[in-house]
Amino acid sequence: MDNEPTEVTPRRRSAVKRTLMVIAMAITGFHIFAGFLWIAPASTMREVIPGDLLSKYMIPLWGQSWSVFAPEPINGDYYFDVRAVIKTDSGEEITQWVRATDVELDRSTYKLFPPRSAGLGIGVASDIKGSWEELPDDQKAIVKLDYFKGDDSVDRLETKLKEYDDPENTIPAYLESEHLATAYATQVAKAIWGDDVQRVQYQAARQNVVPFAERNDKGAERPNIQPVPVGWRALVVEEHQSQEEFTKYFCASDEVRCVSEQ
Repeated sequence: MDNEPTEVTPRRRSAVKRTLMVIAMAITGFHIFAGFLWIAPASTMREVIPGDLLSKYMIPLWGQSWSVFAPEPINGDYYFDVRAVIKTDSGEEITQWVRATDVELDRSTYKLFPPRSAGLGIGVASDIKGSWEELPDDQKAIVKLDYFKGDDSVDRLETKLKEYDDPENTIPAYLESEHLATAYATQVAKAIWGDDVQRVQYQAARQNVVPFAERNDKGAERPNIQPVPVGWRALVVEEHQSQEEFTKYFCASDEVRCVSEQ
């Protein structure tokens, strides 16, 4: 009897399996590369991914940075406050300010598995704060004004901003940040005050923590809040967004009382 081992011919994977493996490796490779570009210092390398595809892919699910580590750890808090003009039986009424970031953070405080969206308000505040700081003083004065009348309010704002010198070409980035902030403020306002919202105003701000050198000083106080003053804006509703789902999520917090609960 021949006891010699027989050679086993490995079975080839089917074409479907090979295709799926290639697709999975391509997705994994893109994700690793995008993550590297996102957390690395900003450079021309980001232009490898065209347009704003990188930011749309990374935010809000995959956004990250090294700012939690030394030598420059996170040393401040961001706030995003929203108020609105609502239509009433007697005319119009201005609501009180609501700190949307407190509502968002309530969804993650003491939660073992907090939703990634709990940091959305902080991200919006940080984004517009950074873009606003880059604007020249003339443009900063303009964004404090109200632009909410008519369907061309954004076009009029952009035209007015461009009437003044912008040597660093900061206006496009700011307008993009303002659009995002206004859309977020619109969702927050509609979640709290319902469909009677006519226009919104928001204020993003940052407040640094007590400086490290003063950490043991019992009388030390946090530095003043650094606000981003923005005037009243027309509502912005993005395509494919669900106001109903956002309202359920936002109003589930104990930090806010919505119209639907009153």
